[in-house]
Amino acid sequence: MRRALTLAALLTGLGAVPSGGASPAQGLELRLSYGGAVARGQISLGRADALTGVWSSVGRARLLRCAPRCVTVKDLPFNGLLALSESAGYRVALGGEFRAGQRVALTLRFRSGEVLNLSARVAR
Repeated sequence: MRRALTLAALLTGLGAVPSGGASPAQGLELRLSYGGAVARGQISLGRADALTGVWSSVGRARLLRCAPRCVTVKDLPFNGLLALSESAGYRVALGGEFRAGQRVALTLRFRSGEVLNLSARVAR
């Protein structure tokens, strides 16, 4: 019991989002792409922050800034709302093999230390 309380306090201190609350990344999905998938949707934290990493069961995703060409970056800064898609200025690309309809667990980490765990559906 003590170990569980310690873990809960640690996660709360790191800013982990509780599973009972509304997710700041509602509607996030993965779109199939060549050799992997690209995240599509919006992340809304209500304050300025930066996405510093995304992980899934297949490994770490690449954070890309695309203007006019895509280059890998260390973080994706945003001012309250981060829009991700194949045509947006920022992209999150996961390598690996995915199937349409598959659910993929994602972990997003922000510069503020907040960690967001969510599940995204793979779409065509």
